[in-house]
Amino acid sequence: MKNLNRMRVQAETLGVTLRPHVKTCKSPDVILLGNDGKSCPITVSTLREAEYFADAGFTDIIYAVSMVPGKLERAKDIMKRGVDLKIIIDDANIARQIGEFGDQNDCNFNVMIEIDVDMHRAGLSPDAPEVIEIAKIIHEQQGTELAGVLTHAGESYECETKEQLIQAAENERAQIARAADNIIEAGYPCKIVSCGSTPTATYAQNLRDVTELRAGVYVFQDAFQAGRGCSTNNDIALSVLCTVISHKNNQSRIITDAGGMALSKDQSTRGTDFDCGYGIVCDIDGNIIDNLIVTGANQEHGIITTKDGSDFNFASYPIGTRLRILPNHACMTAAAYDEYNVVDNGTDVIDTWSRCNGW
Repeated sequence: MKNLNRMRVQAETLGVTLRPHVKTCKSPDVILLGNDGKSCPITVSTLREAEYFADAGFTDIIYAVSMVPGKLERAKDIMKRGVDLKIIIDDANIARQIGEFGDQNDCNFNVMIEIDVDMHRAGLSPDAPEVIEIAKIIHEQQGTELAGVLTHAGESYECETKEQLIQAAENERAQIARAADNIIEAGYPCKIVSCGSTPTATYAQNLRDVTELRAGVYVFQDAFQAGRGCSTNNDIALSVLCTVISHKNNQSRIITDAGGMALSKDQSTRGTDFDCGYGIVCDIDGNIIDNLIVTGANQEHGIITTKDGSDFNFASYPIGTRLRILPNHACMTAAAYDEYNVVDNGTDVIDTWSRCNGW
């Protein structure tokens, strides 16, 4: 609740709509918890997520992965369920194909143009001539309507200081706003100006000319976000419950039943001054055990050693001891599971929340 409320207040303070990216939690229960039990605009990364959240009553959805013609039939089916589904592209030829499909199938696709502000993963530069070309195609042809522009400041994850994060947030804002201005000056509509990542959403000082803010991992936070100053380790709301299954006395380490399949093998904190191996080790109640680290992750085995290389105190962790591991990357770790156990006071499960997997 603390994580959810913090981002809600941030969006309200900046005067923009918060559109949570559900790719982290993939759970309507989590998003409804942060919105007083009501549906809200959301972002998805798979059409499976769009279908799942549509089943839960969410009707304003951005599918924030480049659309391809082979997925249009499925997108059309989601729209027929009363969902305002917005899709994104960065290619003029695909824009034409979407229009042709929409015209032939008596449907109208709301299309956004993806803008690349830093990461060079997908999208077009704000001043690229192709932005206006695509806007013209979407606006003028049958079967499509221009909904706006969207970006993700992926390089914010490389920032190491608060000042760098503030600068990354301003760069994201300025560049997506410039892309929108270019489209409007060319004579085309640009209703939605959408930006966001958890780091830039957290550190944005103003979002002038932006209409909405997207972020995802903030709902749980993780070791990487904490290390970058977007939260603290005590804000991390997701953990994997595991059990000590073996003592390796000759190697001064213990083995748990949470390996790569349970924790993921994401080591996003590697090479930083807050490296936590494959996860932060806690006791059953979530209290961090400072000198322990998950140094290895085989498929079903997790290896825990001391950080400083001192001898392991095996008596404190007999076989059968239950521990919690806080993840490096909450999205990747959560993807291993079909549901969440909501706990209070250690292992008392007070609720179970569903989530979706797949594409």
